[in-house]
Amino acid sequence: MYSVKQITSQQTYAVRQPVLRPGKPVESCIFDGDDFPQTVHFGVYDSNNLAGIVSVFRVSHPGFSNANQYQLRGMAVLPTHQKKGLGDLLLVAAEDYIKQQDADLIWFNAREVAVGFYSKAGYTISGDLFEIPAVGPHYVMFKLV
Repeated sequence: MYSVKQITSQQTYAVRQPVLRPGKPVESCIFDGDDFPQTVHFGVYDSNNLAGIVSVFRVSHPGFSNANQYQLRGMAVLPTHQKKGLGDLLLVAAEDYIKQQDADLIWFNAREVAVGFYSKAGYTISGDLFEIPAVGPHYVMFKLV
């Protein structure tokens, strides 16, 4: 049985590092704004074991004019738990939280390999493929709330 809970930024590192920053130091898992009061982090648990994470930041993207924007960052599920619906659980938890904040828009930089997952959840690509140095190719994706 899986459950989603709010967690600390430090707890996200156990999934961020192996999935998003493999082979890099734990310091590479610290994101600007991780500990801002308006930033929240969610973890999905398989029993008592953290299996996936997502972080929600109150950040505007310059490419969108919406007033109340939120960014998803660091969405990741451990390889042993992928393809089991955990990403969907995390996305729903993040979206529910964002809707409670009266947001207009959710956006994020999606890895090229994850575009299909987010498209199925109703997100749209904005702009061209771009490279995040030392991370890889991404698209900006968004959804109106």
